[in-house]
Amino acid sequence: MTHLIRVCRILICGALLALAQVASAQDTTAEPRVEPSAELSAEPALTQTEPGIGPLQSVLQEEAALITKASRKTIGPVIDHILSSELPGVPAFLSAWQNKRIWQRKSDGLFFVAGETGDRSFVLTDLDSDSVVGDYPKDALVQLKPNSGVRGLIATALVQFQLSDPDRATREEALVAIERRPGPDLLLPLRASVAAEPDPDLKARKMRIERLLSIAYDRDPKERIAAIEAMSHDLGVDVRAALNPLVATTLTTAATLPDDRNVARVLAPGSPQLDRLAAYDMLVAEDLAPPRRSSAEIKTLLATHIDGGRVGGVPVAQLSDPEARVTAYSALFAAGLVPPRVSDADIDNALASHVFFETYAEPDPAVTDAAEAALATIATRVGLNQSLDLGLDAISLASIYFLAAIGLAITFGLMGVINMAHGEFIMMGAYTGYVVQQVIPNHTVSILVAIPLAFAVTFAAGVAMERLVIRHLYHRPLETLLATFGISIALQQLAKNLFGTQARPLTAPGWLDGALVLNDVVAISYIRIAIFVLALIFLGFFLFLMKRTRLGLETRAVTQNPRMAASMGINPGRVNMLTFGLGSGIAGIAGVAIGLYAKVTSELGADYIVQSFMTVVVGGVGNIWGALLGATMIGTLQKGIEWLNPSNTLAAQTYMIIFIIVFIQFRPRGIIALKGRAAGD
Repeated sequence: MTHLIRVCRILICGALLALAQVASAQDTTAEPRVEPSAELSAEPALTQTEPGIGPLQSVLQEEAALITKASRKTIGPVIDHILSSELPGVPAFLSAWQNKRIWQRKSDGLFFVAGETGDRSFVLTDLDSDSVVGDYPKDALVQLKPNSGVRGLIATALVQFQLSDPDRATREEALVAIERRPGPDLLLPLRASVAAEPDPDLKARKMRIERLLSIAYDRDPKERIAAIEAMSHDLGVDVRAALNPLVATTLTTAATLPDDRNVARVLAPGSPQLDRLAAYDMLVAEDLAPPRRSSAEIKTLLATHIDGGRVGGVPVAQLSDPEARVTAYSALFAAGLVPPRVSDADIDNALASHVFFETYAEPDPAVTDAAEAALATIATRVGLNQSLDLGLDAISLASIYFLAAIGLAITFGLMGVINMAHGEFIMMGAYTGYVVQQVIPNHTVSILVAIPLAFAVTFAAGVAMERLVIRHLYHRPLETLLATFGISIALQQLAKNLFGTQARPLTAPGWLDGALVLNDVVAISYIRIAIFVLALIFLGFFLFLMKRTRLGLETRAVTQNPRMAASMGINPGRVNMLTFGLGSGIAGIAGVAIGLYAKVTSELGADYIVQSFMTVVVGGVGNIWGALLGATMIGTLQKGIEWLNPSNTLAAQTYMIIFIIVFIQFRPRGIIALKGRAAGD
């Protein structure tokens, strides 16, 4: 049946062609008939006047040869021609073409959207009417396979339709495509779609991208200047990327300063901005001056012209004298044997007869002035935001140091015990959090369980340490230091035996992932914000404990005068035990918090023990407000030094320690001194 239909079609086409030839013979003014491509089929192709060929198909047939052999260099005008038709089927055709779903029928060269039906056959759909034409075998069709370059141009052409698509996701994808591949041909479609955009977020995004495209591609200088001024307070990197090419300069030279160039500045040879010899080399590169000869080149030329032990009449033995070499070279030049030698006077004369200047890549001075003003404003705002970002980093680091030192402020500040194992209590808290996460996979629940459990574990360890070791060493600081240092080494080795030497993960809950981004310059992670909040909570807890509870009252009494406190019925041994356990327990909670962003290893505590002692000593021994001020001072100082010397963090810590040593010479009791046993009274 299929073969019968094809035979009928051939007979009908032949009859139509015969009638057309008769009509052509009768009317010489008629247009010549277009013959089908020999590569497609020997069958006659349907003309545009035949029924069944829609307007879009007619446009495609006009460009059929370029469409079938599309390349990035030739397809641009074809796509423009298709877009200029403004036919409703253009977006669907371009999308199908981009996705390699357009096939050409060999019999007549018409284009269709094809869908595979199986058994090497395809169902063809008309481009204009969307009606099914029929099933055809694969050998009767030719698939259009645009390469990546052609597909990119098609994607650019599709953007103008996608920007006004009813689907929000499609419009957003179009904006992403523009951001990835901006171009001058996208400016007008984007600008036209802004007013009708119903979504406020997408509208703001469209307006921002439209301004960036206007800066780069708009032909109206007023529009570009308006866009530059509108973006002069935006800190986005893409804004600076759009403005920087406008103020890019090129160093060039000429006999006189040109009037038709946008000159940025004139440079004087020999100034810090332009080296004298580099300026002369520019003249040489542009064939405006003869090249200089180096001393090595002159020696080589002289050596090649030795004749009878002389060069230019000068004995070879005398050529070690620079003046003799100049005389010999001048004689060779006079004889036409060597190129001219450029003297300092020649260089000065050549430089004096030329002007050196930098020109902007952008020819319009008004645009470059606006761009420079905008960049200056942005640079000021970036500097202020960098200071804010540095301050946030310093506060974040200070909260970490304060959290690590708050337990030491109790054990060392109030009790006067130099506990070198304090860092290992921090490590024990971090490992407790890790163990809890192995049992409870929910990270939020595991952290909530780990915090009180870490307090309990390290509290018990601190009480045991105080009962077994510390209470026998009160008022013997050297022995206490040595004993706690030995305990520190033992706890580190125990951790290595239990957990190995590899870092263990302590994963933060999902709601702590990411960072709070204020702009392209200022951002702080949610984990650090959580640690800052935790430090504030413990500050309030410590103040409440010391000011409003019986344990705090007894601790302050024992700290200031243990004998008087004992005479009032207070047990100093019990108070010391609970106080030491409390400080150790807080260190365990600090370990859970620190482990959320630091590596949990057996050396975790050693990384914070020095900073913890410095925080307590600088702030003032035995004073919680002093510890807070000390942590703030040390965190700010360390971040400031790292900002000045970002490539060497070890140097930053060294300078910080030196500064603290000098500081203690003037304030030996710290920022806020405390009277009592811990202060040495």
